[in-house]
This record gives sequence, structure tokens and C-alpha cells, in this order.
Amino acid sequence: MYLANLHRAAVAGSFSLLSRRVPLCHRAGMAVSVQLQPSSKCLFDEPVQVRVGGLSPLQQVTMKASLTDEKGQGFHSLAFYRADGQGELDLCQSPSLGGHYTGTEPMGLFWSLSPRTPFTRLVKRDVATYPLSVHIEVFDGHGTLEQLPEQPLAVAVNERWFMKEGVTRIPVREGRVRGVLFVPPGDGPFPGVIDMYGSVGGVVEHRASLLANHGFLTLCLGYFGYDDLPKDFVNVDLEYFEEAVNLLRQHSKVKGPGVGAIGLSKGADLVLSMTTFLPHVIAAVSIGGCNANTLGNLHYKNITLPGLGVSVDRTKILESKLIDIFEVTNDPMDEANKDCIIPIEKAKGHFLFVVGEDDRNWNTPLFAQQAVEKLKQNGKDNYELIVYPETGHLLEPSYFPFCYASFHRLVGQPVVWGGKMKPHSLAQIDMWPKIQAFLRKHLDHQSKL
Repeated sequence: MYLANLHRAAVAGSFSLLSRRVPLCHRAGMAVSVQLQPSSKCLFDEPVQVRVGGLSPLQQVTMKASLTDEKGQGFHSLAFYRADGQGELDLCQSPSLGGHYTGTEPMGLFWSLSPRTPFTRLVKRDVATYPLSVHIEVFDGHGTLEQLPEQPLAVAVNERWFMKEGVTRIPVREGRVRGVLFVPPGDGPFPGVIDMYGSVGGVVEHRASLLANHGFLTLCLGYFGYDDLPKDFVNVDLEYFEEAVNLLRQHSKVKGPGVGAIGLSKGADLVLSMTTFLPHVIAAVSIGGCNANTLGNLHYKNITLPGLGVSVDRTKILESKLIDIFEVTNDPMDEANKDCIIPIEKAKGHFLFVVGEDDRNWNTPLFAQQAVEKLKQNGKDNYELIVYPETGHLLEPSYFPFCYASFHRLVGQPVVWGGKMKPHSLAQIDMWPKIQAFLRKHLDHQSKL
């Protein structure tokens, strides 16, 4: 029922904020209430059913969601609804008539959460101690944030956790390896996965912790800008990643002999290199990545892949004063860049390429197509390709709020990531279980390497 409602076509048309309100005539003895099912507490990537009772028949209401992150940044969303003839509202059944989204979207209030401060990206830093609390409020009538009454008709709070009971978070500082290990509850063995993000640096733990909830023993790996690691990645030593792979493989609860790797942006081309050069990386998920080594030089034993160059004069400044860097990165297939291309055709592992067709960070659709063509030319079928229309660069697990633009560490200014809110958010919901299925397919039933 949930999935059927989730993908129902959006309701067309707009709704005027000046529409006549239905008079408040609540049924005798009935207080307005917001119910969250199956529970007010859940994991961040789990859906909840939002229902409102005690309204007047056909009453017009505004549903509002809000949260405050660990840095005090506020996010909010609004949607306009009308109760049914019994004075009830079920977001799995009722369409939004306007606001941040339209149509029947059971989790629309969550994925449409937008920052009060422009160009702010939601990142959960402390995944172990406390959840992100989403306040769900219902107001009489349809209105913007500034027009809403001071007091809501009803409020509920949804606690969205990143670690379920029994998952263990272990900081890693062994040899050269720096990161955080997430171990699922139980004896295992569990498929092992290395998780990395891109130019943000440090360790970004929320995806790794969510993977552990689903039974993956996950190493969230830092590779620059964390602890005593280098502050940049002008020169990247792949033997560092090999050390991390071996550390993960040697864990007593990891199902071997091979492990998987998942990366976004710069992390994506790193997982391609790991799968190409490190025989025990047998499943790679590249999200918004490039088929060439990017940004800095990559060294492995006697091999060096130069970093794919950029042309800053192709940077565009949009009317909103945002930076568009879509055309900055050079084409890997140009003759001058051939040494940068990762020789993935030599890999024995499997690849999953996840592509946002409206990625504005770089030309991900082109890079993925080049990678697939290289594999085909060499008689390889060890890949899957998923392309999502109207979807940007920052593809996250299910229900993460859409981020169109935010600060880019290397550019030093906010940049456009691309995509449109609704298709991007629905792509994340579709992508997240497919990534898990891909990793299980290749890690659960391994032959001896």
C-alpha cells in the first residue's frame, strides 16, 4: 500500500491561499490529533504514516514539518490538504494541493524539508547519541509560514534515529587507517562494506550507520581532512585504501573473502580504482562519479593515474549568484586525458553506476556512459547502470531532504548540485534498496578468490 501510494501521479492544478475556509465545527468531544504509525520512533530511512483525526468534514489545513540540526540550522516544509468527509486526513491517501509539493506523497513532508538559511545541507554528524526530531504540526486553513496561526491544532514528534539498538560504533585508528566502524548486532558473518564521501572531507557517518542497520558491517573511511590524515588529496596513495580493505576483511564478523565499497562524487571514482586494482574489492557502488581519477594524482605501487584536469574559465555564475561548475571538468576521452581514465575493464569485481541525469557538479551521465562503453568493448557485462531523470548530484539514502545547492569545500562558495525536489527525492527512495540488493547479491554468495 505504501509503495503504491508513494508513486501515485501528482495531482494537477494550483490552490489559492485566498480560498474560502471551511468553518471550524469539530465534532463534539473530538480533539484534533496527529498520529504517526507504526511508531513515533523509527530509523531515518524508514517511512511513517501521518494521519490527522478530529477535523471538520472537508476542513482545509496546512501541514508543517520542521527540524533543527546539530548546528542549530532550521529546516521546514509546508503542504496544503483537505480533510475527507469524516474529518480525517491520511497522507498515504490524500493529495497535497500545494506548498512544497503536490500529489499523494506519504513522506513528502520529510523529503521536502528546506533550509531556513539558503544553501544549507542537512548532514547528521552525531549518529549515535540522539535522533533528528521532526515536528509535525497541523494548522487551520492554507497559508505560508508567515501566515500560519500562532498555535497549531495538533502536534506530533517523529524521532528519526540513525543506529538501531545493538549496532556498535567503533572509532578506528589502526596503522594508517582512520575512520569509524559500524557493526550490526549478532554473530554474523556480515557482508563488509567501505563507505566514502567526496570533497567534503572528514568522515560522513550517516550512510554507513544506516547500512549497518541493514546488516552490513561498514567502515566509514576517512581519506583526508580527518584526524592526522592529509588535509587535502593532491596525492592519493591507493595502498592506504588497501590497508583499510585488509583491516575490514580481517574483522571476525566479516563474511569474506571480498568486500564492497560505496562512494559519492570523489569517493565514487576512488571505489572504481579500488575495484580495479585491489582484488578483494568485488562490488563497487559509484554514485555521481567519474570514470577517470579526479582532482589529485592516484598512486599504487609503480602505477600513477594523473588527476583529470579542470578549466576554471568554464565556471558560470547564475543569476542567484550560485556557481555552476558543470562544464569545468575536462572530458576523460580527450586524447590529453587518456592517462587519467581508470582501467575498469581489468577489474574482476562488479560495478553499479548511479547517475542523476541533471547532475550539475559534473557530467555524470557522460562519464557513466563512457565507463559502460569501455566495459562493453572489452566483453564485460559486470555492471549495472541506473539513470534518474531530473535528479542531481547529491543522492542520499531514502527521505534525506533534497539539497539543490550548498557550500563546496574546493570552490569555496555555494555551488549548484542540480535536480528537482520531487523526482530527486523519489529517486533516493528507489535507489537506496537497490544499492543494498546489489551489495548483497555480490557479497552474500562469494566464491573463494
